Amino acid sequence: MAGKNNPWGGSGNGDEPGNEGGSGGGSGGGPRNPWLPGGNEPGKRRSASIEDIFKTRGPEGPRRAGGGPGGPGFRLPERSNGKSWLPFILGGIAAVWILLSSFHFVQPGEQAVVTWLGGKYSDTLDSGTNITAPWPIQIVEKENVTQIRSEEVPGTATEKLILTADQNLVDLSYVIRWNISDLTLYKYQLADPRNALMEIGEAAMRGAVARQGLDKVLTGEGRAEIEQDVRERMQARLDAYRSGILVQGIEINKTDPPSRVEEAFKDVSSAQQDADAAINRSRAVAQQVLARAQGDASEFNNIYEEYRLAPEVTRRRLYYETMEAVLSKTDKTIVESGNVTPYLPLPELRRRAQTPAPPSQAQGE
Repeated sequence: MAGKNNPWGGSGNGDEPGNEGGSGGGSGGGPRNPWLPGGNEPGKRRSASIEDIFKTRGPEGPRRAGGGPGGPGFRLPERSNGKSWLPFILGGIAAVWILLSSFHFVQPGEQAVVTWLGGKYSDTLDSGTNITAPWPIQIVEKENVTQIRSEEVPGTATEKLILTADQNLVDLSYVIRWNISDLTLYKYQLADPRNALMEIGEAAMRGAVARQGLDKVLTGEGRAEIEQDVRERMQARLDAYRSGILVQGIEINKTDPPSRVEEAFKDVSSAQQDADAAINRSRAVAQQVLARAQGDASEFNNIYEEYRLAPEVTRRRLYYETMEAVLSKTDKTIVESGNVTPYLPLPELRRRAQTPAPPSQAQGE
């Protein structure tokens, strides 16, 4: 009963040693060797080549002959000697890959760093055509070293409160303009050069503002001095760190009081402006009075010099000038000794003629 279920086709019990074949299979009742070609027929074992495997079998079972490129029966064309073109195709692909990954064109204003397998530094490439080992043996990273970059501090809309020399707080924002001066140092000297730049800029700005009063910071009188001081401090610190960064300039965008005291600061500023206006008006009046007094003093000195030369003439001239100034605006009546001469008030008539009549009187006339 067990022999009928023997997977090797034997009729006896599989546990009996007498049922085993002698040399790996025969035509008798012994078990057949499944690894031999043709079932139980003896033959030589052979291994299939890779081309035979891909030629005769695919993911959907044995392939049929024929078919176009990519089809179930596709195979590479063979040379006249029966060998495949595959090595030549692979060699051509490798040559193109080596050519494209070994020649590097660095644009003007750019530099590139070369590393071994993306790790150890190898070389720095300048603008032009450069040759390296193919990728990934050597990896090339390009950077524009002449481009002016900008970093705004603070980077968000939050306040940046800085203490001034007179113990006041100011909300200040500024822009750092910089470029790469040494690509090798920029890439490998500092772990995060951009973050280091912003931290150094903040420290330099706090130090510069701490030496200025609030009025100079807010009105802009000391703004140029602060910007120059911050740039020099930053560059000195970055050079000490060998960062490969060149600071082109600092530009202060905003200087405002803190938002919590902004209304009170506006009131103080308005009062200060009113005080300045009053002071300016007082100075203008003082200048006018001083000029008038200086003119009177100069005139008196001139008259005195004339009086020293001709006292009687000068005295009479001063008398006439004084009487003219006093009597020119009054009505006068001349009384001669002996008789009273009728007097025609010509000045009064002249003034009346020059004065326009009221509208009601003009209409009535």
